[in-house]
Amino acid sequence: MNSSNTLTAQVLTEALPYIQRFHGQTVVIKYGGNAMTDESLKNSFARDVVLMKLVGINPVIVHGGGPQIGSLLEKLGIESKFVNGMRVTDSATMDVVQMVLGGLVNQEIVSLLNTHGGRAVGVTGKDGNLIQAEKLPMPITGDAASSASEIIDIGHVGAITHIDVDVLNTLKDSQFIPVIAPIGVGEKGESYNINADIVAGAIAEYLGAEKLLLLTNTPGILDANKETISTIAKAEVEHLIEEGVINEGMLPKVDCALKAVSAGVSSVQIVDGRVPHALLLEVFTDAGIGTQIINHVEN
Repeated sequence: MNSSNTLTAQVLTEALPYIQRFHGQTVVIKYGGNAMTDESLKNSFARDVVLMKLVGINPVIVHGGGPQIGSLLEKLGIESKFVNGMRVTDSATMDVVQMVLGGLVNQEIVSLLNTHGGRAVGVTGKDGNLIQAEKLPMPITGDAASSASEIIDIGHVGAITHIDVDVLNTLKDSQFIPVIAPIGVGEKGESYNINADIVAGAIAEYLGAEKLLLLTNTPGILDANKETISTIAKAEVEHLIEEGVINEGMLPKVDCALKAVSAGVSSVQIVDGRVPHALLLEVFTDAGIGTQIINHVEN
């Protein structure tokens, strides 16, 4: 047996216990970053997801689309405004959000998965009242002198009140792969734009998922020496936040991860989506890729 065949056999053997462990389990994947824009990475992502389904894992995809929304708003001459990282979403902007997330991006992902042999179905949070939401109040803290805060209206930006998983259970327990656009629905049928990381975390919680995978443009959580942390407990993550080691763009993803782990999701992986076949490397190999967040690290 030549070295290439030996390596192939080793890879397959290494994957077997993970296939056995996760067979029948639900894995929620937040799809975003470079993995959504680079053609080669898009294709490797699709093949990874289809393979996961074929070996008995139930992948559920939640996607973002911020850059695509921003691009269309610019073409339409609508200015993008942000408050505390949240897109101010008036009625005109909400129309664009629904067009891009529920239409263009969602259907592109569905087509991509189906082209690679999957059976993907696209839904938004409005379908079957999947993602129920209410208006998100946004407090803005005043200056130190006044120490006051005000609640400002940032439009159709939502906070999740409930996830109705009936639609997802029907799809994932069959041969279908759900692809979810993060648009919520209010009590009166109004639409809400919701952060995709938050939606992915909530869906993982309500489905009782085994894993939540967050695809990012970073190698994972970095320590004070800028080295990637392989596995970290919830308490240590909170300590790194207090120390300012985890900051800025990583904070929303880490906050989502902490909430998911606290709610019973076994583990959350922050995965470098710039690496080809990042999903397979994370799920089916001993070394994994990125950072795993769990409740407690066993000694």
